Amino acid sequence: MIVRASLESDAAALAAIYGHDVLHGFGTFEEVPPSPEEMAARRLAIVERGLPHLVAEADGKVLGFAYAGLFRPRAAYRFTVEDSVYVAPDAKGRGVGKAVLTEVLAACEALGLRQVMAVIGDSGNAGSIGLHRSLGFEHAGVCRSVGFKHGRWVDTVWMQKPLNGGDATLPDAGGLVLTGH
Repeated sequence: MIVRASLESDAAALAAIYGHDVLHGFGTFEEVPPSPEEMAARRLAIVERGLPHLVAEADGKVLGFAYAGLFRPRAAYRFTVEDSVYVAPDAKGRGVGKAVLTEVLAACEALGLRQVMAVIGDSGNAGSIGLHRSLGFEHAGVCRSVGFKHGRWVDTVWMQKPLNGGDATLPDAGGLVLTGH
């Protein structure tokens, strides 16, 4: 397995992996799977901001993907990102999520970011909670019953990982380039 930067040509694989979770899981609160064209546009929005959008691949097949996106659009959040990670159903439990998210975190650290947030759909999502905990994320809270999907109320679990010393020191000038707001 290799981890590499995602490409525009990966859009169909990204849509298939994400679409499965949209239709069958609670890791995303989206209810209609986006098209490959929409996934390509979402990927481009991340990449154009200079943030990591990576895939894990084996034998030419994309097994999963992860990226870091804006946490919130306000300027005060410019040192914080939110991670997302999705793994193909037939690749779960094989270390794919850990491999690709580890590289996303390394890229975020290299960018000088200070905090990574994980907003995990479903407090019963043991796989994602365990993955984040194994990479040093700590529990930051639960928002109870904030989503309604597949006929039931769904929580979000918040986890957080400091990078580059977190809040122990003041950041250097910079951070993410944010527009508006």
